[in-house]
Amino acid sequence: MDFVINLLQDNSQKVAIGAVGLFALYLMFGWAAQLLCNVVGIIYPAYISMKAIESSTKVDDTKWLTYWVIYAVLSTAEFFSGFLTNFIPFYWLLKCIFLIWCMAPIEQNGSVFLYHRFIRPFFLKHTGEADAAIDKIAEKAKKMAGDIINSKKD
Repeated sequence: MDFVINLLQDNSQKVAIGAVGLFALYLMFGWAAQLLCNVVGIIYPAYISMKAIESSTKVDDTKWLTYWVIYAVLSTAEFFSGFLTNFIPFYWLLKCIFLIWCMAPIEQNGSVFLYHRFIRPFFLKHTGEADAAIDKIAEKAKKMAGDIINSKKD
């Protein structure tokens, strides 16, 4: 009986390794690799984020907000350097590995590390300037909306 249990465990490990290998190959050479990578980077984190919102603790909320900040920074950088995705070999595989590191269920995962090492210091340094710019834009938007509403009345 132990032989059968060991055989099943060995086979399940082989199946898992094979599935990961096929997934990696698809990300390297497959059609719609970008879509698959983005599904990995969005579906699980979105689901877990909703569970975090519904939980009573704040720790999981902070963890997933940190992930979404990193995801937003990466997506913005990717948009402005989109041509690089064509020149970096196996870009979608590398991005998927990066996102998995960022969402890893460990205390110091990639998103926590990157946020505290790079994003937070930059944010704290420029918060005043950003707030002033946002306030200025909001005032202009209010004025423009008021002008549009007043011109409709006439």
